[in-house]
Amino acid sequence: MNKSTHGIAVIGCGYWGKNLVRSFSELGHLVAVCDGDESVARKYAEQYGVNYRTFNDVLADKDIKGVVIATPAKTHASIVEQSLLANKHVFVEKPIALDIKDAEKLHEISKSSGQVLMVGHLLQYHPVFLKLKELVGAGKLGRLQHIYSHRLNFGKVRLEENILWSFAPHDISMILSLMGSEPESVSAIGSYYLHSKIADVTTTHLQFSGGQNAHVFVSWLHPYKEQKLVVVGDKGMAVFDDTCDWENKLLLYPHSISWKNGEPIPDKADAESIKIEQEEPLKAEAQHFLDCISKGQSFCRTGSDEAIRVLRVLQASEKAMRENRTISMSEMRASDDKNNGLDYFIHESSLIDKDVKIGKGTKVWHFSHILSGSEIGSDCVLGQNVMVGPNVSIGKNCKIQNNVSVYKGVIIEDGVFCGPSCVFTNVNNPRAEIEKKDEFETTVVRHGVTIGANSTIVCGVELGSYSFIAAGAVVTSNVPAFGLMAGVPAKQIGWVSHSGERLDAKLNCPKTGRKYKLTEADRLEEI
Repeated sequence: MNKSTHGIAVIGCGYWGKNLVRSFSELGHLVAVCDGDESVARKYAEQYGVNYRTFNDVLADKDIKGVVIATPAKTHASIVEQSLLANKHVFVEKPIALDIKDAEKLHEISKSSGQVLMVGHLLQYHPVFLKLKELVGAGKLGRLQHIYSHRLNFGKVRLEENILWSFAPHDISMILSLMGSEPESVSAIGSYYLHSKIADVTTTHLQFSGGQNAHVFVSWLHPYKEQKLVVVGDKGMAVFDDTCDWENKLLLYPHSISWKNGEPIPDKADAESIKIEQEEPLKAEAQHFLDCISKGQSFCRTGSDEAIRVLRVLQASEKAMRENRTISMSEMRASDDKNNGLDYFIHESSLIDKDVKIGKGTKVWHFSHILSGSEIGSDCVLGQNVMVGPNVSIGKNCKIQNNVSVYKGVIIEDGVFCGPSCVFTNVNNPRAEIEKKDEFETTVVRHGVTIGANSTIVCGVELGSYSFIAAGAVVTSNVPAFGLMAGVPAKQIGWVSHSGERLDAKLNCPKTGRKYKLTEADRLEEI
């Protein structure tokens, strides 16, 4: 290959990116490096004799044919999209994105533009795994029955992603490749030792439609390093142990089970070491990206379609941990279909009536119901078991916590927080046996209001901007802007700032230092 054909820029020169910089340099195609820390990028630019470029410079440079992205996972979707739209071929480290909707969007952009989109599932390029896959394909192990993988170590602990997303994508990618299909269902358990929301240890179990099983055990709190994939068939077993010397990385065990007098008898055999020509997986992966640029998308071994399958299993595993139940992959695909093409998220268990408007970036979670004629602004979050409508207006950047019903007649402006199980009424004196829909009264919740958990807002009142309703309070009359209300019935006990902090005796915010004063009308305003 002509070494000058494919100019490559590496974006992200950190913990793993520096290895990609080295690999593409050794292959003779590295022309530029880019990193959020300019000093880091300039260091590697000088070391490898290439140019330092900003991200915008990389996108604008027509001599750069491909970009290699090794930035934090949360940035992948945006950087990949911008790169594809700038007509760059893209190699991105796993995962392709954190959300299946983003991944599918990138897949469509790649297909329509003709640009290669390859994802760094490194072990798919490991010569030992390729040999193992060859043995499985040739029937050397017989019918596959079970696969398990262990990817364990002490550190490197991450704060931007949990161990499942950090370690497991490689193993899931290999398992799906060997099985030749997606699982039928997924279950997972996570343990949280260092951080209450970031799992340090996870075990994921995959059930396939043919009766095969697989499990993935990952941890960064393990006393020693272990990277092992065990494949069990009805005619033999194989072990890929990446911590062993090269000659022992792949061992074949021709064990079998025979039946005598109705009982299974294990027949043990000596392990056979499979000879494989040594090659660095990362350099093989980098070369494959260069070959894909020359040969086209269809040549790509770990393209965006394969990455989406892995991502779907990761999201199912995350969901299984969060909800403590087995997740059907058909449920995940139905959820994908439900949200396909939308710029907001609706959980598959929720119901959205016709004639509902939902703003970009809004998320509607489990078992919620949005009734017809309602309008919800952008970037809102509606928790579990929330009912809105009919004909209710909710502004942007609002948070409606679990078990809240927002009835007809309630108007919620921007930036409002409704705590768990708070209550809005719509009639002052309801009776079950008497229809009173013509007596509904309007309740207005102004910009920035906080309504505490289990509080009640009686219909017909107005909550002034940035007022604060304490948990359990019952509001029966209008509340002034910035008023702090508590009790049953609620009474004003002070004032709060824009940030929700109770003002001191001088009407100053103790957190931000913002200063306020009372007007002649006994209303608060900022100085």
